[in-house]
Amino acid sequence: MRAMIQDTHWLPQPPDLAPGLLAFVSEAGSLTERLLATGHRFGVQVLSQGASQANPDELALLALPADSLLYARHVLLTLDDTPVVYARSIARLDCPIWQPILDRGSRSLGLTLFGGLPQLQRGPLHYQQLGPSHPLHQACASDSTSLTARRCRFVLEQAPLVVCELFLPALEDFT
Repeated sequence: MRAMIQDTHWLPQPPDLAPGLLAFVSEAGSLTERLLATGHRFGVQVLSQGASQANPDELALLALPADSLLYARHVLLTLDDTPVVYARSIARLDCPIWQPILDRGSRSLGLTLFGGLPQLQRGPLHYQQLGPSHPLHQACASDSTSLTARRCRFVLEQAPLVVCELFLPALEDFT
């Protein structure tokens, strides 16, 4: 059974945003390449990696029962050492396909997803405005009242991976 990405909160189109920010949020290709194209120094700061509790809206995406643990990689994408995107990449905890790919230190996952895996299947992007009560908003420790997020489901050899990216307010300084 294929899990559906869209639920009642995640939408198939981005919210209304300033044009510069919208260009990043709606980027259909690699967000890493989009950030590199700004000409600013790009970096990846790994916050944590390993077993993590699934958020309620993630369970169906990986076809997991309630209270499941999953394998998660949490990073900040930076421009000139300023955090501009918080990203959470998740796969099943016991997945032998994604764990070696996610275990990449400070190398960007986007460069592999958009060029290094020709057999990779990508689902559509979905978007949501996350308020302070959402676990991902809390994880990135932003004091903004709302953060624009997008997520996408990838499948490699029948194994799903979900990448969720939250766009931090500082990104507007680089648009």
